[in-house]
Amino acid sequence: MKTQNSEPTAHSSRPPPPGFFPSGGAAPYPGAGPFPSAGAYPGGAPYPPPGGYPGAPGYPGQAGYPAGQAGFPSAGAYPQNNMPNYSDYGTGGNASGSMAFNDKSVRNAFIRKVYSILMVQLAITAFFITLFISSEGTKRYFQQHAGYTILAFVVTIVCLLCMACCEAPRRTAPMNYIFLFVFTLAESFLLGVISASYAQETVLLAVGICAVLCFALTVFAFQTKIDFTAMGGILMAAVIILFIFGIVLMFFHVKVLRLIYACFGAFLFSVYLIYDTQLMVGGEHKYSISPEEYIFAALNIYMDVVNIFIYILSILGESRD
Repeated sequence: MKTQNSEPTAHSSRPPPPGFFPSGGAAPYPGAGPFPSAGAYPGGAPYPPPGGYPGAPGYPGQAGYPAGQAGFPSAGAYPQNNMPNYSDYGTGGNASGSMAFNDKSVRNAFIRKVYSILMVQLAITAFFITLFISSEGTKRYFQQHAGYTILAFVVTIVCLLCMACCEAPRRTAPMNYIFLFVFTLAESFLLGVISASYAQETVLLAVGICAVLCFALTVFAFQTKIDFTAMGGILMAAVIILFIFGIVLMFFHVKVLRLIYACFGAFLFSVYLIYDTQLMVGGEHKYSISPEEYIFAALNIYMDVVNIFIYILSILGESRD
């Protein structure tokens, strides 16, 4: 069997030579002997005195950083008063950046919703106009039964006043959709009756001109830097003048005056289309319509398109007559 080596190892109990410890003692380390005494630190420097490291004036106390030293703020000034504000980080240094992005996304969804409703309205209107100008039986029947036309006119006025003057019929679903659908049916019926009194070619030409004009005006409203939303008062005054002009024409059947009236009406509602489109778009314009008013916005633009079509039809009819 192998026996243990009797040579001393690193952990042997043999005492170290004199002078091994800084104190000059012969006690082993680590062991039960004392640690180096004060004053035996290399270089003769003493250990730090009791009371902490460093002394009391060195590090900030409860009142703040030491006053009077260059480069340090005065007591109590950091970080409460001069601390940088990090609340804007993540929005490009602008706390309203996220809010602006959310507002833009909501506005874009609002615009898509308005135009979706408008397309449905225009499709219903186009169906009624096509029905009246292509079917002689339908045209003749409703010309002989004027009560339907009067009923449609009354329904149109009632629905229009309810949606324009009352908040619930235009904001509360599905009531707002029901009112708008009934109004669109009645208005489309009236447009069909009006179109039936013109030649088919004239009606189709008016539809084409109206479509091109409305598309161009909509693109212009989106691109122009001119703010038309500040012209509400001027447009309202022009509508009152147009209304009075129309009453006067009821007693004076002059072709030139009727042509001027139709041109003025087409121009006025063309400006109204730009005005209502910019109200819907919002953004940098002075005034904008709330995203909750999608029914009212669709109603405004639909009425602009309808009036432009009626006045263009009147212009073509007066010109051909």
